[in-house]
Amino acid sequence: MTDWIAWTLLAASMQAVRTAGQKYLHESLSALTATLARYLFGLPVVLAYVLWLDPPFDQASMTVAYGLSIALAGGLQVLATVLLVRLFSLRNFALGSTFIRLEIMMTAVMGSLFFQDALSSLAWLGVMVASVGIVSLQWNPERRLHLTLDRSVFYGLASALAFSLTSLLIRDASLSLGLNDAVSAAAMTLALMVILQTGLCLGLVFINERREIKQLLLKWRLGLFIGVTGVLGSIGWFTAFTLERAAYVKTLGQIEFVFSLLISYFIFKERAKQHEWWGMGLVCLGAVLMIWAD
Repeated sequence: MTDWIAWTLLAASMQAVRTAGQKYLHESLSALTATLARYLFGLPVVLAYVLWLDPPFDQASMTVAYGLSIALAGGLQVLATVLLVRLFSLRNFALGSTFIRLEIMMTAVMGSLFFQDALSSLAWLGVMVASVGIVSLQWNPERRLHLTLDRSVFYGLASALAFSLTSLLIRDASLSLGLNDAVSAAAMTLALMVILQTGLCLGLVFINERREIKQLLLKWRLGLFIGVTGVLGSIGWFTAFTLERAAYVKTLGQIEFVFSLLISYFIFKERAKQHEWWGMGLVCLGAVLMIWAD
């Protein structure tokens, strides 16, 4: 199996688990504090991972551009996560979630325009097919979606844009290190970003919701679960982005929804509806086209 495919599958599976944990934590804590859990409890795991890898460190490669890319990517990922967690609490969640799935199309367009990550015709076809499949999975013909410009639309689009830019900046930063080992380059970038994000989130929570810090520490088991699964997912994403163009990784990463529906079908005996089967088929077809294009 091509390395970037294996890392992407790890990332997609861990993201599904981590998101479920954050959604549960958000029932008793704010979106910002739920986001802090991901970084605060994940930081020791990231540092242990870097120490275990012992990547070659070249201070000359730590340029100003590298630092700016990490700072922007870290801030955008925090913003995207907060918006995503807030979206969970809205009544029009389905509509906002559908707009979030425009992330793969945004990544492909911005990568081609601003990051020199041009895609082949076959890869573009894969992006479009997978995008249609994701919208099909989100669409429920039995529930009417009110297509109004409410907060769910804003949260969905803003989160998608922030996640897209984060992916592209992570790839750009890791490649700028010039390391031959993609795993080491990704680990260095990940560690620096998580340190930045932990400080940023902790400062914001302390200023705005300091009472919740104690509540988060009391829920350390759930926080640790979110932190560990979040780090495992991030290791997968960062390494995959370093190995392959972000649009390829993001498109294949949508296989997460297929995993979720298959688990519901075989484990919980929940029957998938016809439009969900069509959506899963299109997502898989889009992923196959991206792999074939690669």
